[in-house]
Amino acid sequence: MKKIVTFGEIMLRLSTPGYSRFLQADHFLITFGGGEANVSVALANFGLESYYVTRLPKNEIGEASLQSLSRYGVRTDYILRGGDRLGIYFLETGASQRPSKVIYDRAGSSVTEMDSSMIDWDAVFSGKDWFHWTGITPALGKVPATTLKDACVAAKNAGVTISCDLNFRSKLWTEKEAQAVMNPLMEYVDVCIANEEDAQRSLGFDAGKTDVEGAHLDEEGYITLARSLKKSYNFKAVAITLRESFSASMNGWSALLHDDKECITPQRSTRYEISIVDRVGGGDSFASGLIYGLLTKSSSKDALEFAVAASCLKHSIPGDYNLVSVDEIEKLVTSGGSGRVER
Repeated sequence: MKKIVTFGEIMLRLSTPGYSRFLQADHFLITFGGGEANVSVALANFGLESYYVTRLPKNEIGEASLQSLSRYGVRTDYILRGGDRLGIYFLETGASQRPSKVIYDRAGSSVTEMDSSMIDWDAVFSGKDWFHWTGITPALGKVPATTLKDACVAAKNAGVTISCDLNFRSKLWTEKEAQAVMNPLMEYVDVCIANEEDAQRSLGFDAGKTDVEGAHLDEEGYITLARSLKKSYNFKAVAITLRESFSASMNGWSALLHDDKECITPQRSTRYEISIVDRVGGGDSFASGLIYGLLTKSSSKDALEFAVAASCLKHSIPGDYNLVSVDEIEKLVTSGGSGRVER
């Protein structure tokens, strides 16, 4: 069984009920989530041995977040306990032309004080196959950025494949700050996952003719971007998600993959039109699907199709976690998905 490690911050998620606004809400729905945690849960759900590394406060809220991971089969062997608080994010789910909104309350969370003296990264990566991280983790501050770099060095020394979802977050750092940290980290990355905005803002990379806000895609522009990223950073593979935002409720969804195998010329996946229940975690579900696919599928094109279908299904599920099975994803890949009741 393949073994995957992820490292990042899990947060308490407080969502307004249904599509109500923050100003309307008199209570919140409680779940947990975070970029790398979402990937770890999905991979465990797919049947892989999935380890999550973080630091949680030693109180009931920290314990609840730990149990939310264990519930879905995530290995918690390397989760540390300590610090004063778990980060929080508030979510207002958008609809139609009104976008979703996120408010963070995560300063001083336990993981931001986690330095490499607290964990033996060599032991973490011994016997593992893959390490995944996102651009959210180094955005949390100098300590987690340094700890992440140490993790990348240890993973590379252990011969572990490293993937990164660039995931730029403007509420956590500026473009200048991001590029100063992210560009040096790219030397450790084998598989880069991005969209056009991430490439521009996290790496200072010219996305050419691509349109960050538009609902219509210039496919040639994205192909050029994939090629340029791969050449510039010597990645083994580059995956670019293609989201057509018609509204907060309706998106077009597909992706490109460019690698050293059969996708030497960037190939585009099947395109899905999705009616969105919950967009949060959509990119993480793509990342987890791609990792699973690259580890288990006979071709990288099959891996791409699995990743896009996994993410398509995630958009139908409330919460951060992608709670779909491999069989459900494979059925969508082969059938196109009618949404008919299964009896």
